[in-house]
Amino acid sequence: MTEPALKKNIISNNEICYWELINNTSHWSKAFIKELGYSKKKVVTTIDFFLDHIIHEDYRAPFKDNFYNLVRHDVDFKQNILLKNKEGKYLEYICKTNDEIAVDTNINSKTIFFFKTKLKTHKKVRVDNFYYQETATMTSTGSWYVDFEKKKSYWDNITRKILEYPDDYIPSLKMGYKLYAEEHQTLASNAFFECGMSGKPFDIEILMVTANNRKFWARAMGKPVFNDAEQIIGLRGVFQDIDDVKQKEINLEKTSEIIASQNSRLFNFAHIVSHNLRSHSSNLSLIVNLINEVDKEEKLELIENIKDVSHSLNTTIEHLNEVVTIQTNAQQAKEAVSFAITLKQVATSINQIIKTTNTTIVSDFTSIEDINYIPAYMDSILLNLITNAIKYKHKDRDPVIKIRTYLDFKDNDRVVLEIKDNGSGIDLKKFGDKLFGMYKTFHYNTDARGIGLFITKNQIESLNGEITVESELNKGTIFTIKF
Repeated sequence: MTEPALKKNIISNNEICYWELINNTSHWSKAFIKELGYSKKKVVTTIDFFLDHIIHEDYRAPFKDNFYNLVRHDVDFKQNILLKNKEGKYLEYICKTNDEIAVDTNINSKTIFFFKTKLKTHKKVRVDNFYYQETATMTSTGSWYVDFEKKKSYWDNITRKILEYPDDYIPSLKMGYKLYAEEHQTLASNAFFECGMSGKPFDIEILMVTANNRKFWARAMGKPVFNDAEQIIGLRGVFQDIDDVKQKEINLEKTSEIIASQNSRLFNFAHIVSHNLRSHSSNLSLIVNLINEVDKEEKLELIENIKDVSHSLNTTIEHLNEVVTIQTNAQQAKEAVSFAITLKQVATSINQIIKTTNTTIVSDFTSIEDINYIPAYMDSILLNLITNAIKYKHKDRDPVIKIRTYLDFKDNDRVVLEIKDNGSGIDLKKFGDKLFGMYKTFHYNTDARGIGLFITKNQIESLNGEITVESELNKGTIFTIKF
């Protein structure tokens, strides 16, 4: 921040304490030098002089880290510190950087402002660590330190508590990767490597693993520690348990997705009602009008058309009624539903189709044998997906359908039902956005109606589940249902 900039903001060099770094020069304001009791000739405005003669030793290390992060990476900070004046008396300040105060500064400068605090709390804080410990405990925030020179890792008691390790546990650098869930180990490794090598601070949300193998969401923050030669000699930071907040956030996102999906289905439903019913009614009106204007033979032909239109209209109404019924049935009481028994019932009901197509069904429910669900929905889901797999079988091979259940450990141990076939596959690039739409078909079979997958998706999502698909043309399809 230059003198003109200060005057522009109605602040003069004589009124505010600041330390400006610009173009490899270091400048302390007149007010700052005067407040410390020095004259301009008796003070050296360097980081070394500041660390050795001005700042209290308890605040030296964190300030040095903050200072170098500001200079090298433009990381702004705010810190409470004690500064010693020329008479040896310590004064309490809050220092803030450019981003922490509403003053326009030179675009190339980095500025640290110093403001005297009114509350003298430092003696109490130094004598009694009670308030720090209370805050750390209440916010589930533990601190850690990695020493590159001694090749050791240090945790405070809060970190041990968060990670469910005993109070006397001594961490090591080698076990660091075990603290993170397998799917987030790369994220952790990259963050720590960049911080240790280039000094880039990190602040990430990450899945961690406790000593009892419990996964939880944490906020991990870290920054480099520098020696007097400005070399990185370690890392320090904190872990904060944010699992409750993160789980609520994830659930909210899922709820939003479900609501968006339901809104989309509602729009689709309204479109079907307005378009299909209008088409049928228009056809009927046109036929009725024509009957009065044609001869007897043509009238008989038109009456046959009425039968066809009437049948189509009845089918459409049945489909729409089935969709409406899903939301009503979702309120039914759930009960323990056996996957094996349900599959046996479905296979029995379509036994002739299975035999004539020479279909093989292989199942494995050893991981999860049953689930609390609506029996009619489970029956409908298996029936629709199995008959789909048979209907769209590959022309050169007999259908083989593999069905299994398992727990998704990466998604809160949710129960998963997987149905895999070796059929003709689906072109997801072409039909992916239409796959679960009502009256949307993705093969050119003459018997394709485009209602089964729409019904299945509605049933699953009405009970807060989700269904996804993976497919490759001429190789097969995998439907994955998470309950």
